[in-house]
Amino acid sequence: MGLLMADDIHERKLATYISKDSACLSACAYMFLAGVERKVDGKLGVHQISSDTSDLVGAQLTISDIIDVLNRFDTPVDVLSVMFKTPPNDMHVFTPEEIERYKLNRTGDGSKPSAAGTSAAPDTSPPAPNATSTTESTAQPVTPEQPRSIETTVGTTPTPQTQAKLSTIEEFTKRPNRIAVYTGLDLFGDDISSIRASDAAECAQSCLVMNGQCKAFTFNANPKITKGPNCFLKSSAGRADGNSVAFSGRFLSGADADPPTFALGTIDPQSALFHDVDFRGGDLSPRPHSTAKTPLDCRLACVDDNRCMAFSYNYAKKQCWLKGSVGTPMPGKGMVSGFKKFQNFSPAKIISLN
Repeated sequence: MGLLMADDIHERKLATYISKDSACLSACAYMFLAGVERKVDGKLGVHQISSDTSDLVGAQLTISDIIDVLNRFDTPVDVLSVMFKTPPNDMHVFTPEEIERYKLNRTGDGSKPSAAGTSAAPDTSPPAPNATSTTESTAQPVTPEQPRSIETTVGTTPTPQTQAKLSTIEEFTKRPNRIAVYTGLDLFGDDISSIRASDAAECAQSCLVMNGQCKAFTFNANPKITKGPNCFLKSSAGRADGNSVAFSGRFLSGADADPPTFALGTIDPQSALFHDVDFRGGDLSPRPHSTAKTPLDCRLACVDDNRCMAFSYNYAKKQCWLKGSVGTPMPGKGMVSGFKKFQNFSPAKIISLN
């Protein structure tokens, strides 16, 4: 049955794909190898055939059928060798090195196996239904702080680019088909550009037209920000913190699962910062933080330290004090303090791009 299904996959010129958390073992391997295009991100395993009878002639005929069919799929001889050397009660799961060495990944028309990740004469037709293989089982003036991305250097405005031609497998595993949108979450770092956008939708579109270079974005929705960039385009989702005026998005491909809920200790600059206030006591160290020399650095140092529950920063001395507890709030001219709270974040919406 496995060989018949594999033959049908090959005749239909379908692509096969094993996702990261999946396994394609035993007869499933025939179906994977039948793919005109194929890619392994999960587990691919092979072994000898097994039989409940002692019919040697029948077993030899079955092996002959397997060899004939797999040869039509341009299966490397080394793969056949591994298959027939592995006992039926065992399973050989190919390592990433073997997958590359045996050229088990291929893109294009499938006439010849190609090295993993290469693309020879890519087929740009839409993925066919069922194309994915099934798997087995000093005091300074203080202004309200904006999302951290606002401090990045202004880049050039991205312009729409011609979408690169992708093979069927690449289309599924690389090109985004959904956006996971978060409210109150600020992604920072890994900026590749910052622009002025009218709303979060325009910000997302500016990321999308960068032809895969942009993987995520943060939009600053603070109405007080009337000049300068408010849309920050990123090469990855990077680090995160809470900010009630931020909208962020992460692009997902067909190979990506919907992101789960995650917990994060945040210090929201819109609601959790107190100016001219000092949190006395509770210091994690008898000395100020060695590298945090700005209020922003101090806040982020606390966010990144699981022991830190609050911080106080002295503008005049440029000193950052991380605290294991909030301590006693006291008047402190020229200081800013903040406390951490824990939040659960999940996508407010997952938007299809199809």
